[in-house]
Amino acid sequence: MLRILPALLALPAILALAAPAAPPVAATKPWREHYHGQALDDEYHWLQNRRDPAVLAYLKAENAHTEAATAAIAPLAKRLAAEMRKRTAASELTAPSRQGDFYYYSRSAAGQQYPLNCRRRAAADGSYDEKAAEQILLDQNRLAQGKKFFALEGLMPSPDGNLLAYRADTSGNHQFQLHLKDLRSGRELPLSVARVTSMEWAADNRTILLTQADPSTLRPDRLLRVSIAGGKPVEVYRERDGNFLLGIGRTHDGRFLELMAASADTSDTWLLPRDQPGAAPRLLMPRTPGHRYNAETHGDRLYLLTNKDAPNFRVVSAPLAAPQDWTEVTRPEPGTLIESMDVYRDFIVLNERTAALSRPRIYSFASGQWRGVQFDDEVYLAQANTEAAGVAGYDATSYRLQYQSPVTPPMVIEIDLASGARTVVQRQPLAGVDLGRFTTRRIWVTARDGVKVPVWLAYRKDVKLDGSAPLLLYGYGGWGFPSEANFNLGRLSLMERGVIYAEAQIRGGNDLGEQWHDDGKLMKRKNVFNDFIDSAEHLVREGYTRPDRLIAEGGSFGGMVMGVVANERPELFHAIVAAVPQADLIHEITDPTLPMVTYEYLESGDPKQKAAFDYMRSYSPYDNIKRQAYPAMLVTAGFRDTQAQYWPAAKYVARLRAHKTDNRPLLLKTDFTSGHYGASGRYDAIDGKAFELAWMLDQWGIGN
Repeated sequence: MLRILPALLALPAILALAAPAAPPVAATKPWREHYHGQALDDEYHWLQNRRDPAVLAYLKAENAHTEAATAAIAPLAKRLAAEMRKRTAASELTAPSRQGDFYYYSRSAAGQQYPLNCRRRAAADGSYDEKAAEQILLDQNRLAQGKKFFALEGLMPSPDGNLLAYRADTSGNHQFQLHLKDLRSGRELPLSVARVTSMEWAADNRTILLTQADPSTLRPDRLLRVSIAGGKPVEVYRERDGNFLLGIGRTHDGRFLELMAASADTSDTWLLPRDQPGAAPRLLMPRTPGHRYNAETHGDRLYLLTNKDAPNFRVVSAPLAAPQDWTEVTRPEPGTLIESMDVYRDFIVLNERTAALSRPRIYSFASGQWRGVQFDDEVYLAQANTEAAGVAGYDATSYRLQYQSPVTPPMVIEIDLASGARTVVQRQPLAGVDLGRFTTRRIWVTARDGVKVPVWLAYRKDVKLDGSAPLLLYGYGGWGFPSEANFNLGRLSLMERGVIYAEAQIRGGNDLGEQWHDDGKLMKRKNVFNDFIDSAEHLVREGYTRPDRLIAEGGSFGGMVMGVVANERPELFHAIVAAVPQADLIHEITDPTLPMVTYEYLESGDPKQKAAFDYMRSYSPYDNIKRQAYPAMLVTAGFRDTQAQYWPAAKYVARLRAHKTDNRPLLLKTDFTSGHYGASGRYDAIDGKAFELAWMLDQWGIGN
């Protein structure tokens, strides 16, 4: 008996370890601030100190709790990850794009996290020659070895093709280091510049112009000239206004480098001859608050995409020597937004958005006529992206774009600029899936103020629309970013299991033009949250789902939307996923040490103005947590995230746990190695997404 007594006494402790641990309880510490005569108490303010060991201990305790609470779904997450990996092409090849004497592309090999960046010499007639010898420029897998995070941006060969400049982030904080490689010898050159946000080669193959972020604010505020021969970078221009960000590019004809400064509502452009990198940049026109424009050159004329007297932009032309002597070229139809402009030797290509859909419009200098490009699908994404779609050079007679939909894998389409004829030059392979089983549709929701809000849906054709279906409603609604109806393997896994996926194109984006954006920012910000709630109510009322089958999801700014709707209408949602949420708006926007904080004043409001401060405080998720029942919630954060700090999520969860009156799950998962966009490797990213999908499926009671 004496020998078995110690074992009996130890049994309760063993059983306690086997059960999920109780949620961590964050310590409360007095902290009071005053704004506009108002006292603001913040008992979890201490969580903002990332150097405090107690903060790390709390975040790790939350991670341990999340891991224990979700142990049962680990097999499901593993199955989902395997499913998505199987559908991720073992070997992926991007459509080759010509620059100079070479065609550049990237390819991924089976089992590798990162791609190889490669090129082949063009054939004598200028076409792509797949039999030409392949040169591997960068093996990103080798560069990523021994690093917990690796991301590459701005791969840029010199004009003569002998050197390669590229930017790499190895910390996850979205701060990129400039590197230079000699493509003849394969040797890395001893040139390195920190915090590079954009860059361009001068025509001499020896000079790089780049923009650099401030080490404290992370605002790109300096234009530097760097010689590959070495020496200290030379400052060419510094932007003193904290609301403006700098970027460097070049005109499509390659004659000029373009320095651009942009705030949330105003922009400037300077031109610098590409063959005179030591010259001073020339400002095209004086800065005018509210005026936004982009510039291209064509012979002795400028083409400007401007919002002056045209909220949805118009195209004007002016002599290069007299940039303000405008002649209108075109303006869009009412309700249509011109998003971008590319000027070729013989054509202009506009990317326009109308009725929440994007499509190109082409102008021929020879005929003086415009030609629209139409697509038949009700829901799709046609993306004119130079890097992704391989837009050809200035002399091109064809134009490439990437086309996809929630039920159509991405394809690269080449459009003949003269005839409008289309050729599919590449399709993303997808084996073992009958996409004919799925469908998409767009509905229009009448918001509480009478405005029509578009919502697109994708689901299996045999799903019964009787209110019983599980539905995931996603929303963002900020910064003028539109909803993108892209193809997504994780979404496909949900739809295969009977889930309806819906995305509300709420105000705050530019889905229906610039007014749509304006109506969701500053003192109209609450339209964003109301639109999301009204969309959810419509989906319930019309029989797509019911509240106990409805999950909401949003990230970054969309994470703030999730926090607001959880406070305002918790009974409408069964569960909520808030990824890297902007959950503590007041402390984020009043802290001058945070990156890019003043840039946000024109989107959210200036906290120094009492009316703006009071309005923001009235909806900020952290400041409006109530003593009530909440949906089940999964909240994620990135410890290295410089765009949405880790601590708004941590503070939000701590305060919510102390106030909510229910026993539903409230989980916080902090990634200590990645930043705003999650894991960098393609398979690691799949694993992270599989966990979120498994958690949602578990909330719906769906296993396999």
